[in-house]
Amino acid sequence: MGMHASAHIVWDWNGTLFHDNDAIIGATNAAFAELGLEPITLEQYRTLYCVPVPKFYERLLGRLPTDTEWELMDGVFHRYYTEHRVRCGLTDGAAELLAGWRSAGHSQSLLSMYGHEDLVPLVRGFGIEAHFIRVDGRTGPSGGSKAEHMVRHLEALTGVVEPARTVVIGDAADDAVAARHVGARAVLYTGGSHSRASLESIGVPVVDTLAKAVAEARRLAA
Repeated sequence: MGMHASAHIVWDWNGTLFHDNDAIIGATNAAFAELGLEPITLEQYRTLYCVPVPKFYERLLGRLPTDTEWELMDGVFHRYYTEHRVRCGLTDGAAELLAGWRSAGHSQSLLSMYGHEDLVPLVRGFGIEAHFIRVDGRTGPSGGSKAEHMVRHLEALTGVVEPARTVVIGDAADDAVAARHVGARAVLYTGGSHSRASLESIGVPVVDTLAKAVAEARRLAA
């Protein structure tokens, strides 16, 4: 494919391009109910959420879940989420931003911690797959960090993109950690899983819209 001389964006999916907050909170509360935990609000979720996900559950339980509890909660979460994601759509303006970035001659890819076999048809169904030079979802167990997945994602794009001119756009602190792990930059978006305060503690640009995220990515990769 040859080297892209221009900037590259690695997009996150859940909570970033895909506005699925309602499904995420519903699935989280369904999982909590299995252990008798009280439901939480989106604001509480954004304040407490972290990865690896068992640590998030520890903040609610006061202890790490056992392996059996984790498997139970994870299963309930994914069943609920799969049922309710159909009512979710792309974040406002996302499709236009993807098209604009591509038409400007830049490249972009998608890396998600959502399971690969579920992610690909979902992206395809929104008619945006052609905007990405690569789409990767999680392979292996859920609940871990994105950092090692980011390593494999960029290794697959060796000779196509340069880490130094790559910007990760996501809604979670872990997106910035993964970017730093591979020598890329990051911009964090407040519309997803984290509160602005928790994102600002990471030390990377934090924005309230995807349009501002793309503008910041353009600046960082210049």
